Amino acid sequence: MGSNLMNMVLLICKTLMNHMHHFQPKLNEMKIREIIHSSNKKRFEIKNGRICALYGHSVPGIIKRREAVPPKILYHGTAHRFLPSIQKEGLLPMGRQYVHLSADIPMAESVGKRRDDNPAILQVNASPAYKDGIQFYIGNEEVWLCDHVPVKYLKQIK
Repeated sequence: MGSNLMNMVLLICKTLMNHMHHFQPKLNEMKIREIIHSSNKKRFEIKNGRICALYGHSVPGIIKRREAVPPKILYHGTAHRFLPSIQKEGLLPMGRQYVHLSADIPMAESVGKRRDDNPAILQVNASPAYKDGIQFYIGNEEVWLCDHVPVKYLKQIK
């Protein structure tokens, strides 16, 4: 993350803390840590006293991640209306920096329900994809990231 952006994030965090203190006097760094760690979406982390977005949706440019060996199977929840495109092109970031994959089916269902009450669940055969050169990155305990998942590694299970 660039130093200008990081300075802006620090300024925003300090301003937020100062503002929030008037409304929530008990709000402090420990409370913010508790909120971040108890969130079921795990979208933020605290590193070196800084609040950072894990995925960088609103940050121009790519946030570089360290490659990691994925579990054998990952999952992706999606709306049924997207299946024809996925069956042709595989999973693409679609305006995000990375394709988001879930470590388990319940998380994939939760993600998919944002766009479909009864989402399709795709099994991602991550181990063979990784062996064939697809790079995977850890997002958090429940989310894995990659640049693209070709169709041959996907299987619809729901």
